[in-house]
Amino acid sequence: MQLSYWEQQSYFEGIDLLIIGGGIVGLNAALAVKEIRPELKVLVIDRGAFLPYGASTRNAGFACFGSMSELIDDLQRNSFEEVFSLVQRRYEGLQRLRSLLKDVDIQYEENGGFEVFREEEEGLYNNCRSRIEEFNAELERRTGRRNIYSEASSKITDFGFGGVGKMILNSGEGQLDTGAMMKGLLHLVRAKNIEVLTGIEVRGWSTKAGLLEIETGNGFSITTAKMLITTNGFARQLLPDLEVEPGRAQVLITKPVDHLQFKGTFHYDKGYYYFRNVGNRVLFGGGRNLNFEAERTWDFDLTHPVQGRLEELLSQMILPGQAYEIDRRWSGIMGLGPTKSAIIREAEPHVFCAVRMGGMGVAIGSLVGREVAELICKVFKRKQLLSSKIHLFKRSDRREPAANATPACRIFSIVSFSWVSFPKIHLFKPVGAGRPNPPDATPACRILA
Repeated sequence: MQLSYWEQQSYFEGIDLLIIGGGIVGLNAALAVKEIRPELKVLVIDRGAFLPYGASTRNAGFACFGSMSELIDDLQRNSFEEVFSLVQRRYEGLQRLRSLLKDVDIQYEENGGFEVFREEEEGLYNNCRSRIEEFNAELERRTGRRNIYSEASSKITDFGFGGVGKMILNSGEGQLDTGAMMKGLLHLVRAKNIEVLTGIEVRGWSTKAGLLEIETGNGFSITTAKMLITTNGFARQLLPDLEVEPGRAQVLITKPVDHLQFKGTFHYDKGYYYFRNVGNRVLFGGGRNLNFEAERTWDFDLTHPVQGRLEELLSQMILPGQAYEIDRRWSGIMGLGPTKSAIIREAEPHVFCAVRMGGMGVAIGSLVGREVAELICKVFKRKQLLSSKIHLFKRSDRREPAANATPACRIFSIVSFSWVSFPKIHLFKPVGAGRPNPPDATPACRILA
C-alpha cells in the first residue's frame, strides 16, 4: 500500500522518535519524552489490529511486588541487595503508575496480596514464616511501610478455600483493571498530541543520511531520527542478540459466581499460579512451570495440560463444592530472561530498547518507560550541543580578516561543529605555553599545533 500525500504529511513527516510497541512501556516512554522534550515529534506504532499485541491488555491486573516464596526463590540465584532492589523498583513503579492515573479510573483496589500454601507444603510455609521479620525490616527501610508481611491463615475458612493449610498476607499489594489502565494511558498520550497507530508491522530498518528508514509489512517505509523498541517478549524478532525469551501465560475467567467469598490477589507455588476476584468472577492463570519449553513461544494458542491444571485447581482449591462456568480463556506473551532486570539501552546507533519486564510489566512498566525516555533525551541533547552554533574564527574568504591578522590566522566561524568529525583539535593557546610560536604570529593570535 502506498501512502497518500496527506497521510505522509499528517502522520509520518518529521518524526524525531518512533516507538515500536504500544503497550505499558511504550506509552509511558512516549509521555515521558514529551514531558522532557515537548518539541519532539513522537509516533507510536503497534502491529496489533487495534490493541497492543503482547501482554499489556492481556495480563491479570496484579499490582504486586513480591510474595515471600518468590523472593526466597530469587535469593537462590541473586544477592539480597539485587532481590530487594527489584522489589523496591516494583513498589516505586506502582506508585508512579498511580500518580499518572487516578485509582478510581483504573479501578485500583488495595485488598492485599495473599500467598497460599497447600497442606502438604508446610516446609515451604515454615521457611517463609521464619523470614517475615527480616523481610519486613528491609521493606520498611525501602518503602516506609511497616509490617508488610503477616500471617493470615485465619482467613482460609472465610475465603472458602479447599486443601489450603496456611496463608501469608502482603498488605501493600492491590489489583486493577488492565483495560481501564491502557485506556487511561492512551488518553494521556493523545492529549499530548502523540499519534498511536495500530496494524503496522516492522520488518527491518536501514540507515540513510543519518536517519533510520523503517521497512514495514504494510508496503511503505517510515523515516525517523531515533527508534525505541518496546515489544518485550517479541523483542528478538527485531533485535536477535538480546537476552529475551518469550513466556506464554495462559489465563481463564469465570462467569459471575454466586456468593464469592474472597477479595484480593493470590499467589500459589512460588508465583507460578495466580488468581484474583474481578467483581464476583474468578480470574486464574499460570501453569507455565508444567512445561517451560512448551510455554517458551510466541504462539498465543492455549494448551490442554495447562488449562486442565487450572480447572483442576479452580475446582479443588479455589471454589471447592461451588458451581461455576468458564466464561473466557486467553493468553499473553511475557518477556523473560536469565535475570529479572529489564534491558534499557541503546542497542545500536539511534536504536534503543526497553524490554524484558519479567512478568512485572504492570509494576515496573511506567518506571522503565521513564528511564528509557531520559536516556533517549540525553542523546538528543548531546547531539544538539555537539552540533550547536559556535562562533570562533572565520576564513578570510568568508569574512574580511582582522586588520592585524596574519595569513596563518584568519578569523573563521564554525556553523555546525561535530565532535565526531573533529575528535581532538587544539586551536589556540596563550603566548608562552606549548612549543614556540612562528615568527609572524601576532600577540592576538598565537598558534598551538
